[in-house]
Amino acid sequence: MSAGRFRDLLVAEWIKLWSLRSTAWLVGLGTLAIVAFAAQSSLNAYQSWPGFTAMEKAMFSPLDEAFSGLSASLLMIGAGSLGALTIVGEYATGLIRTTLVAVPARHRVVAAKLTVVAVVTLATGALISAGTFGVSQAILSGRGVAVSLGDPGVLRVLAANALLAPVAALTGMGIGALLRHTAAAVVTVCAALVIVPTFFRPTVHQWLDDLYALVPFYVWRVCLGLPQVREDPALPTVAGSWAAFALWPLAAAAVTLIVVRRRDV
Repeated sequence: MSAGRFRDLLVAEWIKLWSLRSTAWLVGLGTLAIVAFAAQSSLNAYQSWPGFTAMEKAMFSPLDEAFSGLSASLLMIGAGSLGALTIVGEYATGLIRTTLVAVPARHRVVAAKLTVVAVVTLATGALISAGTFGVSQAILSGRGVAVSLGDPGVLRVLAANALLAPVAALTGMGIGALLRHTAAAVVTVCAALVIVPTFFRPTVHQWLDDLYALVPFYVWRVCLGLPQVREDPALPTVAGSWAAFALWPLAAAAVTLIVVRRRDV
């Protein structure tokens, strides 16, 4: 496939992605909502700071005010739903038939879709990560408790926050390709990416801890999303957590490719 031909596919997939009404809502309003939530949370902490006990001040984490577990949940659900709708929408409208008539090589279509969704959601995740950090730390600096990019662990946390979006989106595409039903795909995305992992906790069973360490939301919550990582055999390592972040979108991309190539439209 020539570079020019693939660029044409990328342009076509870009147009189709932004023609979905859900894209503008999820990306635009989702970004504003998460940044606004960070600002409100930081303002509450700023106003309440004089009344904090010594222990509360010692335990305070400025990064939690910027990007909390709720923010991560909203980002993953939104991005995962967008990824699922990107492919489910084409099957629902029948547009996939037109696409595959124009481009019979299905793997090229899938590659273009994956690339566009990955780029859009990575940019969105990066914007949200930077925006929430900048807004919250600007507010908290008034109390002298803000952190900077040079502080230990901060860049890792910001990178992990940003990568939640493409990880969820590509996973959503894989789920959408498998189910081909809007409601079922969105519900499965929410359950697999956020709802079920929310209940995961370190256990005394190493095999179970190792299983949990394969789940992106869990490793973000107990490892990558923390500026200071705890050394505990029951908890995932930083390297293992990054591997989990890579495993899910790669597996989902493979599933999407296999399903689209082998199933009838």
